[in-house]
Amino acid sequence: MISFSKVSKQYGRQILFVDASFQLNPGEKAGLVGPNGAGKSTLFRMVVGEESADEGEVSLPKRRSIGYFRQEVDEMGGRSVLDEAIAGSGRLGDLHHELMDLQHAMADPDTPDFDAVLERFGHVQEEYEHAGGYELEAKARACLHGLGFHDDQIDGDVSALSGGWKMRVSMAKVLLGNFDVLLLDEPTNHLDIESILWLEGYLKASAATILMTSHDRDFMNRIVTKVLEIDDGDIITYSGNYDFYVKEREIREANQEAAFERQQAKLAKEQRFIERFKAHAAKAAQVQSRVKALEKQERIEPPKRRRIVKWDFRAPSRSGDDVAMLAGIAKAYGERKLYRDFDFHIRRGERWCVMGQNGAGKSTLLKMVAGQLAPDAGEVRLGASLKLGYFAQQSLDLMDPELTVLEQMQRDFPLEGLGVLRNLLGAFQFSGDDVDKRIRSLSGGEKSRLAMARMLLDPPNFLVLDEPTNHLDLATKEMLIEALKAFEGTMLFVSHDRAFLRGLANRVLELGGAEHEEPLRFPGSYAEYVATTGREAPGVHG
Repeated sequence: MISFSKVSKQYGRQILFVDASFQLNPGEKAGLVGPNGAGKSTLFRMVVGEESADEGEVSLPKRRSIGYFRQEVDEMGGRSVLDEAIAGSGRLGDLHHELMDLQHAMADPDTPDFDAVLERFGHVQEEYEHAGGYELEAKARACLHGLGFHDDQIDGDVSALSGGWKMRVSMAKVLLGNFDVLLLDEPTNHLDIESILWLEGYLKASAATILMTSHDRDFMNRIVTKVLEIDDGDIITYSGNYDFYVKEREIREANQEAAFERQQAKLAKEQRFIERFKAHAAKAAQVQSRVKALEKQERIEPPKRRRIVKWDFRAPSRSGDDVAMLAGIAKAYGERKLYRDFDFHIRRGERWCVMGQNGAGKSTLLKMVAGQLAPDAGEVRLGASLKLGYFAQQSLDLMDPELTVLEQMQRDFPLEGLGVLRNLLGAFQFSGDDVDKRIRSLSGGEKSRLAMARMLLDPPNFLVLDEPTNHLDLATKEMLIEALKAFEGTMLFVSHDRAFLRGLANRVLELGGAEHEEPLRFPGSYAEYVATTGREAPGVHG
């Protein structure tokens, strides 16, 4: 289905692929992994024909349609969300809108070339019906619902949506296109947990060949049966899910390390013989023979160690036993009442994850606790000796765009040594020259990592985190989970990452999202919540 054969590709001095090969068969679902800059996006672009290999061959069967979801927002406007999703869904979408135009033309008896229009309508209608077009609108609505849209959004103007919601429309276009091949670049980045779970089910049931990147370990594990790793110019294939790949890679690296050490010991022994006897005439032939053998021997390279910097956060000061007390809270946006006479008590050492479907008021609750938003009625009181740290996507705008990454940290923490700052930045994947990048040139993910690093160098004793793992890669996410497991303070957070929820939550607050639904306060971990309720998220049943 998709085949790379001895492909080489480089940009200037940057070599991405050297004689790299892999094959993806029809219907297979594969994950594409590798460090930032390894060439994942370039590989996608070569598959869709936007770039070509310098050497080797990239081949796909003819007449295979490809849907490509990438981290770029399309220009959208002038039509409803439903029409936009249908319009971008490939050949079927084109037929849908041509059929609508032809029907409009046929309704006007003065249409020129009426017979030609009628004939064209017959051809288009036949192709449209054969391709399942008459179910398209119902499929589009179901898909958009699955991705978190409400009916009023679906029928509303697409231009009113934020960038994150437009990304969901782009996802719907790709899913509706009935493509033979799906290339998905970080498909879960802008989705909440309910939408991620829906997408998992959709992709598992899809007959398409799928190649995707993702920073969501659970998502990868449930969908992929093959992993392609870009490693130092090569593409290595592992048959299994993501967890299998991690174990196999560790075994492979251990074997390579052992082979390297064995060869080094043997080379050292040969070198000692040569040094000892090179001046002995009687041994001259033997020495020369061994010198030639050494020169011909192919050297085993040591495995490249993936550098993951661990960071042990400092212990925060101890807060009082009562961290946050909410009493009689009411909050509404227009006619939509999110909270009504809501009481909530957070005690020291508790780690509450807040769950709820779109619009249930998760971020609103965090803003009220953090003092960013006032309730319409009721009282939010914070406890004694409290130092609160609030992280949300808005935190990214509080940094000076003209400073470099390191300069921002030095300004925030003027008494800290350079080594401490560099080590922390390394833990958040800012290594080498990355610390000299100006903040204005950072990607969204890089800004998220820097904002998190700023907050955690001198950690507060109460962390309020709204989607802290958005844009974090797997290595940084795993480092953060391990570090926060040892955090001695209190946490209130929203996350769509199940590894983060499993690793950290010891309490679950489930918001109903409707006036008659009382929030559920679950007194155990996220894993216990799933086992007890039978669902991984509100409204999604296992």
